[in-house]
Amino acid sequence: MRLAIILLAAYLVDRIVGDPRILPHPVIYIGKAITAVERLIRRFAGAPRALKRAGVLLPLLVAGGAWALTALLVMLLARLSPWLAGIAEVWIISTTIASKGLKDAGMAVYAELRKGDIPAARRALGMIVGRDTGHLDSPEIVRGTVETVAENIVDAIISPLFFALLGGAPLAMAYRAVNTLDSMVGYKNDKYRDLGWASARLDDAANYIPARLTALLLTLCAALLRLDWRKCWCTVRRDAHLHPSPNSGYPESAVAGALGIRLGGENVYHGVASFRAYMGDPLRTMEPEDIIVTSRMMMWSSAIFVCICAAAALLWHGIGG
Repeated sequence: MRLAIILLAAYLVDRIVGDPRILPHPVIYIGKAITAVERLIRRFAGAPRALKRAGVLLPLLVAGGAWALTALLVMLLARLSPWLAGIAEVWIISTTIASKGLKDAGMAVYAELRKGDIPAARRALGMIVGRDTGHLDSPEIVRGTVETVAENIVDAIISPLFFALLGGAPLAMAYRAVNTLDSMVGYKNDKYRDLGWASARLDDAANYIPARLTALLLTLCAALLRLDWRKCWCTVRRDAHLHPSPNSGYPESAVAGALGIRLGGENVYHGVASFRAYMGDPLRTMEPEDIIVTSRMMMWSSAIFVCICAAAALLWHGIGG
């Protein structure tokens, strides 16, 4: 019962409040910890083989430390008051979720497109993607926004809720540390190919089940929103594996199928063109309203999943009790 209430409350806090700038966000400190540990590792390990071995140590220290510190904080607060510990868990889990932030970011791009201000829309998109946006036209801006919102349904909402269900605030925070590690060191370039390989693999493993659950949730949402749920599911089965990520293709292909659009194509990163496999069929030209529909699918899928998590927690309590 306690975990069910905490999960629902954490989701509502994020959905209503989001991440207020007045409060420190744990990801900032996780990022600082990653930078500090990386600097320490590079001081003692310079050869590729040594860096590869140290690559295993990096997520163990950072993600393990995030879990241990969160667990210690909750335990100490529980000794003072169970209510205080519960409030802390709600806040901690809410910081691992980003439903409001994800929706707001997408709607910021949509607002500029509706005004016809393409340069402003490019800048708004550039705040949430790594690709170059200075040359994009309206349909490509829509594509970038839809892809980003869809992809982040997994690691910004479904995965942290999934791990919060399994292990409360400590495991949710450990997941957020893993995801932050991947975003900072999980690159296949010369700098991080050896040091970041374990972090990237761990992030892939952590998101494996949540990504596939997300595809199911988005198919359900497509039916509820009177979109093409059959096309949604068929596109997942046909195209999800084409994505270079073992997980990101599931939400992106689901959204592409439901909306009847084609995602993927050429992106430019720091002036270098990179082609990503197509997902979905180009049944029509992408429009700014596709951002709104994608955001609705994101909010519906997250609301359904948190209710499923709460029900699972209650069921587990009933079996255990």
